[in-house]
Amino acid sequence: MLYTPAANLPQCPDAESGPSGRCPVTGLDLVIIALYLAGVVLSGALLSARQKTTAQYFLGGRKIPWWAIAASIVATETSTITFISVPGIAYSRGGDLTFLQLPMGYMVGRIAISILFIPLYFKGELLTVYQLLTERFGRGVKALAASLFVTMRTVGDGIRLLLTSIVLGAVTTAFLPGLRAEDAVPAAIIVLGVVMILFTLWGGMEAVIWIEVVQLGIYLTGAIAAAVILASKVDGGLSGALALAAAHGKLRLFDFSFLGQGSYATFWAGVVGGGFLVMSTHGTDQYLVQRYLCTSEPRKASAALLSSGVFVLFQFTLFLAIGILLFAFYRPFEAAGYATGPAAAPFLRGDGVFPDFITHHLPSPLPGLVVAAILAAALSSSLNAIAATSVNDLYRPLRPNRDDAHYLWLGKRLTVAAGILQILVALALRTSPSSALDKALAVASLLNGPVLGVFLLGSFTKSAAGPRAALLGMSAGLAVNLWMRFGTSMPWPWLAAIGSLTTLIVGTLAGRLWPEDAPRP
Repeated sequence: MLYTPAANLPQCPDAESGPSGRCPVTGLDLVIIALYLAGVVLSGALLSARQKTTAQYFLGGRKIPWWAIAASIVATETSTITFISVPGIAYSRGGDLTFLQLPMGYMVGRIAISILFIPLYFKGELLTVYQLLTERFGRGVKALAASLFVTMRTVGDGIRLLLTSIVLGAVTTAFLPGLRAEDAVPAAIIVLGVVMILFTLWGGMEAVIWIEVVQLGIYLTGAIAAAVILASKVDGGLSGALALAAAHGKLRLFDFSFLGQGSYATFWAGVVGGGFLVMSTHGTDQYLVQRYLCTSEPRKASAALLSSGVFVLFQFTLFLAIGILLFAFYRPFEAAGYATGPAAAPFLRGDGVFPDFITHHLPSPLPGLVVAAILAAALSSSLNAIAATSVNDLYRPLRPNRDDAHYLWLGKRLTVAAGILQILVALALRTSPSSALDKALAVASLLNGPVLGVFLLGSFTKSAAGPRAALLGMSAGLAVNLWMRFGTSMPWPWLAAIGSLTTLIVGTLAGRLWPEDAPRP
């Protein structure tokens, strides 16, 4: 997965070194990782006795405090992809701080959600956000929106599982040199996937949220510990790293051009595109909306959402700072051919830089702590949200007269099925060379944009557009996004805005041209 770093890379003076002269991963690190995974499964088992109704299994009985929801949102948003890929952005040749324009847009989107959508979530006893579409547009539109969510989450979180497994595989092969990465990564995918399935199956949404609260503390501790160690190994510490970064143009924050040179490199793509992306992911995506529904009132849901946005901006800054420290530590610009080699040289891609430092340059037991932090970020399970959507939006309309125990039984089995599908996605994509961050966020922008558009259509066209107009609008939004993604070089943050606005415009025009009767719920 990675190029072998050059022989003149910094060595580890703090621990007994292995054959390469770097800090070896020890058995203690693996024990820490194993204990964490066991603790996750145990926490789900301890909460299993409380999962007796669909409201409890999918929404935690609507009794989760807002601050826990805020921590859960942050933990969900800060996946392994963030932990590993964001440092690689600042490290890579040409990388800088313009990525922070994206979380600025995230905050704009959160404000819009608090005003437009959150009040609607608490009108009635919703189990999923897509139930709002039934009364306005009928079952067909709701089923399409729910299906897009299930597809997007399955692929996106399969990618998340893959990236985490690459890190766990690197740690395992460092401890067991005879084990090949080609074998370690698939094994790690299966182990992590099974852990995710078990704790979600047993503990439901309540287990997911409380484990995410713990995860937030673990991976922030791990990231800060890694940053402190990195700064101590760089000539001049943090100030020396910042001076080196400034000399290589890595401290640029804003780019006010329209398209720029990167996939998220402009202010407008970040603030406008990022705002629409968050409106779609946090406003119409069951994975996030399900967390708001676990509170008792809209005021608490808004407080959780807005406070999480401030924290996300802080932690993206932290991970970019780690990338700058990695640049100062490895000093790739000193190698021959740096200007024409891979952007993340001496590594194949930016995703590989931080894992290499963790496994080869942190003294034990810090690798175990940091890898446990990465695993924590990965185990923000979407399986419960996928099961809730599948049961309530796709299955229940076909079998409406079953008792709650039947829907609960089905929800647990769909949790297992969703987990297996994510494992298969990770296994299928494990040889892909592209950045997991770009891939996962592009999938989210591609599919969530049309879903956001149909919610906006329902909000702003009270009588003009009906089910047929909504389906035409969503189809147009999805088609335009597919063309933009695969037929042009349009940066992915624009996809959510383009897909949602296309859906809104086409749906509005179709509603005016072909008026319809009210849908049958």
